[in-house]
Amino acid sequence: QVQLVESGGGLVQPGGSLRLSCTASGITFSIYAMAWYRQAPGKQPELVATITIGGTTKYADSVKGRFTISRNNPESSVFLQMNSLKPDDTAVYYCNADRQATPKLYNYWGQGTQVTVSS
Repeated sequence: QVQLVESGGGLVQPGGSLRLSCTASGITFSIYAMAWYRQAPGKQPELVATITIGGTTKYADSVKGRFTISRNNPESSVFLQMNSLKPDDTAVYYCNADRQATPKLYNYWGQGTQVTVSS
C-alpha cells in the first residue's frame, strides 16, 4: 500500500518560513520524480516545485527565489522550504510521486497539509 504523508503546515505571519515534509512508503522512492502542488480556495491546483530522480529542480514563477525543494532518498522524503511567505501562498499543499514506465503510469498523492499566511 502506497502512502505519502505530509507534515509541517500551519499558520505563519507574512515574511515567515515553513518547511514541509513528505514521507513515502510502499514505493521505491529513489525512482520517482517528486513534486509539490498547492490549491487555494476557489482556485485551480498549481504546480509549485518539482525534483527529478537526478535532483534537477523546477519552480513556479510565483515561488522562485523563495521556495526550495529537496529530497532525501534514504529517508524516502521530499521537502519544501518556504521562505518570505506571502498571503497568496495560503493553500493546501500536496506531495506527489510520479513514475512513467511505459505503458504504465504510477502517480500517487498525499492527503495535503494546510499552509496559512496571515497576520
